[in-house]
Amino acid sequence: MKIIYAGSPEYAVPALDRIVQSGREVAAVITQPDKPTGRKKVLTPTPVKAYAIAHGIPVIDLPKIRAHVPEVAAIGADLMITCAYGQILSIEILGLFPQGVWNLHASLLPKLRGASPIQSAILEGYEYTGVTVMKTEEALDSGDILLVKRIKIGDETCGELSQKLSLLSADAAIEALEYIESGDTQMLLQNEAKATYCRKVSKEDAKLDFSLSAVEVTRRIKAYSPDPGAYCSLNGSSLNILNADLCPADADANADGSAPRPGEVVRADRKGILVACGSGCISLTSLQPAGGKVMKAADFVNGRKIKAGDVLE
Repeated sequence: MKIIYAGSPEYAVPALDRIVQSGREVAAVITQPDKPTGRKKVLTPTPVKAYAIAHGIPVIDLPKIRAHVPEVAAIGADLMITCAYGQILSIEILGLFPQGVWNLHASLLPKLRGASPIQSAILEGYEYTGVTVMKTEEALDSGDILLVKRIKIGDETCGELSQKLSLLSADAAIEALEYIESGDTQMLLQNEAKATYCRKVSKEDAKLDFSLSAVEVTRRIKAYSPDPGAYCSLNGSSLNILNADLCPADADANADGSAPRPGEVVRADRKGILVACGSGCISLTSLQPAGGKVMKAADFVNGRKIKAGDVLE
């Protein structure tokens, strides 16, 4: 069986690696074109392309794959697996593969169809998420389901949860291929009545609003860490907040017993930085000042002289 694998970010590398290590034939990799990165804007391949080159796998990295059907058809692959590829596949592309196109989607479909399922699962406060292997069709993430693998979310940031789901996607890819190869593809229809959608995350989405509850603010911080990074301002300078924890219910009062306003620093010492929200309080644990490096809250207190009474906006 000849396989084409379509993916782009680091998240998609483990599944490709597992397929390659299983001895299956990956005839080509399809990925996004190289992009300028860093201050010098050096053209850089996607992690999936870098892996493919290192393993001698042919690469197709065109801006619009739907405009290059003949090139994809010429490979003569039986099946395509996609994982965080980043482009919509046309009906012409989908029709090239006798054994179908199968997507590794990072949610429990039909919940969280779309571009940001991992961030959205954290934002919504879901207890569980996972990976769904579905047969791709023209409509967005609406294809029949081959298998589902579920994990508990816990207290992870998006970055931490993404790592777990990336490895889970690798397990799912191999399991799906085994089903397809054996002909045992019993499919489950998605329940359209339960479908929810999530859009691509922007930097503006990550601006913190401390008038929200402590639970909501903490979810936003974790959902947008490390990218694009939840942020606010302190004394006129931008400040990224990369992680935070909920405080006990009795921690949101000033030293004199008065109620702080949303965004006010209640305490800033070696134990951490406590910030009041619309209701409740959070403890900042990981920060990054503008132009600076990521640091622990205690180090930020020592170096930046943040103090009780300062306000994050």
